[in-house]
Amino acid sequence: MTTARTDLLNETESARTTTDQGEQIEFAQAHGPFTTYRRTVLLARPADADAQIVERTHYRLRIPWFNWLFGLPVRGVIARRIKAQGWWSPPDQLDPTQVLVIGLLAAASMSAAFVNTIFTQTVGFAADDFGISETAKGDAGSIVRAGIVFALPAAVVADRIGRRKVLVIVAWLAPVLTALGALAPSFVVLVATQTIGRPMGIALAFVIGVVAAEEVPKNSRAYAISVLAMAAGLGAGIAVMSLGLADLGPGGWRYVYLIALIWCFVAFDLMRRLPETRRFTAEAERVDRPRRPPRLDRKRFALLATVAFAGNVFIAPASFFQNTYLEDIRGFDGGMIGLFSILVGTPAGIGLIVGGRFADRRGRRGLIMVALPLSTLSIVAAFMVGGAALWAFALLGGILGSAVYPAMTVYRTELFPTANRTRATGFVTASALIGGIGGLSLTGRLIDGGWTYGSTMALLAIGQFIVTILVVAAYPETAHRELESLNPEDESLVPGMV
Repeated sequence: MTTARTDLLNETESARTTTDQGEQIEFAQAHGPFTTYRRTVLLARPADADAQIVERTHYRLRIPWFNWLFGLPVRGVIARRIKAQGWWSPPDQLDPTQVLVIGLLAAASMSAAFVNTIFTQTVGFAADDFGISETAKGDAGSIVRAGIVFALPAAVVADRIGRRKVLVIVAWLAPVLTALGALAPSFVVLVATQTIGRPMGIALAFVIGVVAAEEVPKNSRAYAISVLAMAAGLGAGIAVMSLGLADLGPGGWRYVYLIALIWCFVAFDLMRRLPETRRFTAEAERVDRPRRPPRLDRKRFALLATVAFAGNVFIAPASFFQNTYLEDIRGFDGGMIGLFSILVGTPAGIGLIVGGRFADRRGRRGLIMVALPLSTLSIVAAFMVGGAALWAFALLGGILGSAVYPAMTVYRTELFPTANRTRATGFVTASALIGGIGGLSLTGRLIDGGWTYGSTMALLAIGQFIVTILVVAAYPETAHRELESLNPEDESLVPGMV
């Protein structure tokens, strides 16, 4: 038996036969992402002066929704037998189930991001339509974020009945409830619909993160988060690109909410093909599983909740008021805002790729220590200047912020055991939303009180520097460690699963 390795798979010799043309060797996949794989090598007889080695590879790769994106890179690896790691490939070799799950989760991330973005992107147009002040807009953003209470039951239930069931339910509810915003007769009703719909998108997002953490190998968790974040960026980009509809008239923003219904196709696919995570299945089958979930590690939870709160004091207002700033201060219309978001936001995918790979290979804390303060300073600067400098600072802040995102986000799922991982992630997310509520409320009042956008963002940026200090001083390094080694409660849960 012989084996060979590329960055995608290990293969093993499965058969060796002699034919009229020469000796034929067949290789099968020992471990890798393909649902079917067979490589045949024909060695012509030595007496044949024109002898050549003829190689054929037949394979099938199943990546839901994104097969078109990875088809050519995979073909290149197979054709050239590349052994070096591709920039697009995970640090670990994945199996077919893990590839299937990541593809489905990426599609679900698009849905979650669209739902979580749409109110932020359209609130300025809706407020103008209904004659709402800046303070009222800030309060509306706070109210919608307070709707996180509607997402918390999903976090608790997912630890009891499974990630798959909850994820499918919220994947249906998120687009349907969000689309009700198109029918809102008043700003109050619009806020009410999104206060219920947006939390379903939030629940979808944090359950996605838990499923990804539980399914991918130890050296690829940040990579998986970066892939899902790129897909989420595409979903948010669809919401942004839809803003051109807002220019159709006073009520044009309503059409953007109707587009939410396209994500029902994703919900249907999740219902058909998404499996339960192997770690949750093993946890559910434990003979000694307690009737009640274990208590959260208070020290870890307090640390992560504080970081989430402090960070979102800045992140939420910077995102929420960006379009208002561009419209009111820089004179952008809906189409120009959409163009700005695409041209500035799309290159941020570079940060996600580099950041996810760096966090998995070199560690999370060093990346956060350097990139988080720099991204914050860049974003603050973007609220102080116009012209080319505005575009440049926004671009730099977006790339650096995206680089930090996988490292920061993956901690929420790594530091809690399987029995309460979703619950902990949900409550940490709630803490982030509470921080965002405070930041939004404060921002609206400061701006109505005469503060500039730049000075307001500079004040709120203190939260990001608190985050940097806490991460460097108190967070453990989790790169290259199994979830079971990080959580002693799970040490014998799924031995050798990944």
